[in-house]
Amino acid sequence: MSELSDAETELYQLTQQVAQLRRAQKPVAVKDYTFNGPQGDVTLLSLFGDKTVLFVIHNMGQACRYCTLWADGLNGFVAHIESEFALVLVSKDDPQTQRRISNARGWRFLSVSHGGGEYIKEQTVNAGSDNAPGVVCYVREGSNIFRKNSAQFGPGDEFCSQWNLLSLAGVSTADWTPQFGYWTRPAVMDDGGENLPD
Repeated sequence: MSELSDAETELYQLTQQVAQLRRAQKPVAVKDYTFNGPQGDVTLLSLFGDKTVLFVIHNMGQACRYCTLWADGLNGFVAHIESEFALVLVSKDDPQTQRRISNARGWRFLSVSHGGGEYIKEQTVNAGSDNAPGVVCYVREGSNIFRKNSAQFGPGDEFCSQWNLLSLAGVSTADWTPQFGYWTRPAVMDDGGENLPD
């Protein structure tokens, strides 16, 4: 086998090991946070609907091209996910901004705002950061909510298939930045502002 094949086999085995460790992770109790939704306030518990597992996508908001890329990718899996689990995207943006972005992108999942409040500070996916992109998996038992697992999103991660396609072409995460033709540049770029289009 080639060095590349060996590395791919090792990566697959590590992925299986990570999945096993995630399954064994002991859930930690959390409180029932409140968010601002399209129709007013909603609670974390209510976001489960009739499901017992909830995936909460942490999105940095309209000023991050990468976060929009991840949401675009997840959008294709909504029907599969929501057949058994609940799914919601949270960001600091207000519900009107979220609705505008969702409509422009054709996103089919619910978006609610944490407004930069206690939820994102206490449930961050990256210790020390209150606006890091990622995903948190919550489970519920009756009205009790538990945090099961979480992961941070970032260029080259396992949650965006774009990076694997780019690597097949020999393109690194430093060589490519997502861009949007529809996009109006915010005054402040939360993703660092590198490689902006002219």
